[in-house]
Amino acid sequence: MIHRLMALAPAALAGLSALAALPASAEDIKLPPTMAVTAYDTGTAGFNIAVGVGKMMKDKYGTDVRVLPAGNDVARLAPLRAKRAISSAMGSGTYFAQEGVFEFGAKEWGPQPLQLLLSSVDCNSAALGVAADAGVKEIKDLKGKRVGFVVGSPALNQNSLAMLAFGGLTQNDVKVVEFASYGAMWKGLINNDTDAAFGTTITGPAKEAETSPRGLIWPPLPANDKDGWARVQKVGSFFFPQTATCGAGISPEKPVELGNYPYPIFVAYAAQPADQIYAITKAMIANYDAYKDAAPGAAGLGADRQTKNWVVPVHPGAVKALKEAGQWTAEQDAHNNALFKRQEVLIAAWADYGKSNPPSDDKAFLDGWMKARGAALAKANMPNGFE
Repeated sequence: MIHRLMALAPAALAGLSALAALPASAEDIKLPPTMAVTAYDTGTAGFNIAVGVGKMMKDKYGTDVRVLPAGNDVARLAPLRAKRAISSAMGSGTYFAQEGVFEFGAKEWGPQPLQLLLSSVDCNSAALGVAADAGVKEIKDLKGKRVGFVVGSPALNQNSLAMLAFGGLTQNDVKVVEFASYGAMWKGLINNDTDAAFGTTITGPAKEAETSPRGLIWPPLPANDKDGWARVQKVGSFFFPQTATCGAGISPEKPVELGNYPYPIFVAYAAQPADQIYAITKAMIANYDAYKDAAPGAAGLGADRQTKNWVVPVHPGAVKALKEAGQWTAEQDAHNNALFKRQEVLIAAWADYGKSNPPSDDKAFLDGWMKARGAALAKANMPNGFE
């Protein structure tokens, strides 16, 4: 598992040391006059939370934040990579981009050195929502049913596969129905074009589905089913068990044991200036009360609610802000530096692969890269995650 890695990255440590001279008080925070942030489709939890954070920045600092909706992870990251956006509110695609897998194994991309600012884990969960009229009670009952997939979004699709794995199912056990976007997939559930769709329990489309004639349920993933959870984490190592107490058809009085991972995950590139990321993260921490109720799930961005020792590192600028908030430990430092090192190994492996005269065919190129990637990680004594 990635979280057991303990190797240190000297360059990352040096970057942290260089932050000592940065301003520490909330009053000293300097944000740019305009910022662009990418997010999931309009109406999703990630989009709504990003809008809430943007309003806080406008109210407190006069910064105009434009939230740009995008239907898949490549579309969300392209403006960030081109420096037309300062951050992206991502999901599990953050991990896939770092690892250089699926669409990020294409020639135009490769492993992306993404690093976290803050991420949200609230009372909600992320799982497969199923139409109540589909006759499904448990995940295993989805065998032979229609499951929505999103074209160009392997992250969402891999999440669905991880959920299916809990019930011992694979893609071959269900009928895959493809949609152009996350929003279209949930519309498809409402319109009886599919029976199941992956999403967070608090997403607007899920609430719309719950009040539709079909209704909505969330088949449980009990934490005490160790075998089921071992299957989940083999497909999606970034998931962890969590009891949802909010969302479509869910409340503290009607909780459901499901799974989760941080969402949205505000990310930046490693090369973005530490002082810039520090200022943004500091503003989010210092003004938490101004946006925590702005959208469902926003409360999960609290500094004291950050997922520790996850699969993608925290940016040095954000580390400084979290340290000042008293929400960082030596154990996290060691884990984070190991993840910096992992990113270095992956990027070096990509560069070497590019010099090896790789095949021009897209599929052959990806196959060759996955073998080169696996070999580089094995040499560094790091887990593959995609064997």
